[in-house]
Amino acid sequence: MATWTISTLERNTADGGVTVAHWRVTEEDGDYSASSYGTVGFTPDASAEGFIAYGVLVEDTVLSWVWEQLDKDAIEASLTANIEEQKAPVTSTGTPW
Repeated sequence: MATWTISTLERNTADGGVTVAHWRVTEEDGDYSASSYGTVGFTPDASAEGFIAYGVLVEDTVLSWVWEQLDKDAIEASLTANIEEQKAPVTSTGTPW
């Protein structure tokens, strides 16, 4: 199961509007793990209905904003594929001597 977190937020200091969310997702399976990191940008409008300022945000809200802009399923599938590759690699490096 993938675990999503918000690493940090960038915001306008005048109105508390979040302009960038830095996200990370990690998946673990025993000794194997894979992760991805990225950012999503926003254009906050403090006068808009539903505006939520930085000071009252919770992580789940920001994650929902992030997921609206990403292909969450594809990212999680990529992590799962990465772990499967670690478990049964199709290529290897080294020398036979």
